[in-house]
Amino acid sequence: MKNIKAKNILKKIFIIAAVLAIVACILAFSIDFYVRNTTEDQIVKSPEGEYDCILVLGAGVRGDRPSPMLQDRLDYAIDLYKNNKAPKLLMSGDHGRVEYDEVNIMKDYAIEKGVPSEDIFMDHAGFSTYESIYRARYVFEADSVIIVTQEYHLYRALYVANSLGVNAVGYASNPREYAGQAYRDLREVIARDKDFVYCIFKPEPKYLGPSISVSGNGDVTNDK
Repeated sequence: MKNIKAKNILKKIFIIAAVLAIVACILAFSIDFYVRNTTEDQIVKSPEGEYDCILVLGAGVRGDRPSPMLQDRLDYAIDLYKNNKAPKLLMSGDHGRVEYDEVNIMKDYAIEKGVPSEDIFMDHAGFSTYESIYRARYVFEADSVIIVTQEYHLYRALYVANSLGVNAVGYASNPREYAGQAYRDLREVIARDKDFVYCIFKPEPKYLGPSISVSGNGDVTNDK
């Protein structure tokens, strides 16, 4: 008798867990659809209008060089800059440790391509997409930006920008296929859900600091 009751309890627990898992999946993919659907029109082939800066979102680096994905973001952003789509570049990435420094590598690469150092700002505390855009708005005082990253990433970045009151368009840097993209696409669903919640509560990033207007001289962000 006790075994039958135990089995019935386990069965009910399994059914409840399965229902909750299904509901969670439906909710997750519904948010994902909403984020993509509400921002897809902001991804443009050629940005028009006036923008404070071109925001390049960080990705991995290999030694002292950008990864292929990051290099593509940089090349597309530099092309926009050289075509006078915005007067400044804002490199936002992870520089949370001495031995790992995305933003100086990003700036050095742009300088190699002919961009003046004073037109390149570095956000050393862009540890996430949400933090990068929050800091672009409230630390670097950028009201209007062109965001450059791969298309799968742009939907979330634009959604965060919209929620924080930033006038933004997205410019997709997708000249090639990247290894592991299927996994990246799946992970992005979870990331969109996370930033959807962040955009409701709008928490401050871990680091803010004093204002550094992106309209000034980018060399004020140099740390070397």
